[in-house]
Amino acid sequence: MEFKVFQKEIEVQSRGWIPTFHDVSREIREIVAASGVKNGTVCVASHHTTCSVMVQECSHDVDSFDLEFLQHDLLDIMRKLVPDFREEHQYRHPGPVHAQFGRYVDEPGDFTSMNTDGQLRSVFFGRSETRPLTDGGLYGGEFAHVYFIDWDQVRARHRQINVTVMGTTEDVGDRKWNGGEVVNTLHKFSADEKAYDFHYDMYLTRNKEEVTELSENGKTPEEFPHMKKLPPFGAGDFL
Repeated sequence: MEFKVFQKEIEVQSRGWIPTFHDVSREIREIVAASGVKNGTVCVASHHTTCSVMVQECSHDVDSFDLEFLQHDLLDIMRKLVPDFREEHQYRHPGPVHAQFGRYVDEPGDFTSMNTDGQLRSVFFGRSETRPLTDGGLYGGEFAHVYFIDWDQVRARHRQINVTVMGTTEDVGDRKWNGGEVVNTLHKFSADEKAYDFHYDMYLTRNKEEVTELSENGKTPEEFPHMKKLPPFGAGDFL
């Protein structure tokens, strides 16, 4: 079975004044088709520390900020967790040494380091996503899209996305584990967990000896004549 690695880069341009969500789903599908790989994985990774890669449902509706509704909902949440960087010294980073490093590498100004909000937000989502590739198609739901998010708001930026396709050009046969049998992951009570406990029936007696018989000797209420005449509680009796 032949194993193949195919790698391409996608170039995008971010706006800068607000986080930019790039939908790169079509480009990734085109790269997968060009790779010739039928079964394997597709890794989409950011080259930048203020950017993330996310798989999310396409919201379809777009607002006046050119953001899908789900994207703007997400941005609202992130602004509460990590507020926009709007005041100098709002965050510890950048410090004086980092600012000087920016000048050393010919950044256009100290303001370019005022992107601490983007650095922190990218950590929450991670900078890559890996998706299965089955029979030449991306494995995912009907509405799943791949988004490259640029959280940096200090300036418009040219960004780069790495796409690596790895796998085989051949069929892999039946994927069903155990013939597709449904795995029951629900908790199953053991006999001990379902066993009788004397506390269930202590309310039926005020007799110290009977309580001792229930708790220490393993007797059940049916062994006491005055108890077994009482009907058991039904589920509705506790409502």
